[in-house]
Amino acid sequence: MRSRYSAFVILDPEYLRRTWHASTRPASLELDPDMQWRRLDILGTSKGGPLDTTGTVEFAAHYRSDGERGVQREHSRFVREDKRWYYVDGDVL
Repeated sequence: MRSRYSAFVILDPEYLRRTWHASTRPASLELDPDMQWRRLDILGTSKGGPLDTTGTVEFAAHYRSDGERGVQREHSRFVREDKRWYYVDGDVL
């Protein structure tokens, strides 16, 4: 989760696509260079341990855009395949 947040901060859509599960990965991804991501708070997790194949993360990502502050809260789902975690999808809260 933190590495994906960092990819948004540094505008690295290719990393985001590589860590997105093939079943839900978009064909392309354009990031908004005016979006300034400021802080990531992990609010909760479920599963995602060494023996799990699924896990969830609830987070709040703080940003500034057009001089306004905002927060994106999401409950994200991940799966592990071949010892790597992939983002599947999420529900914006």
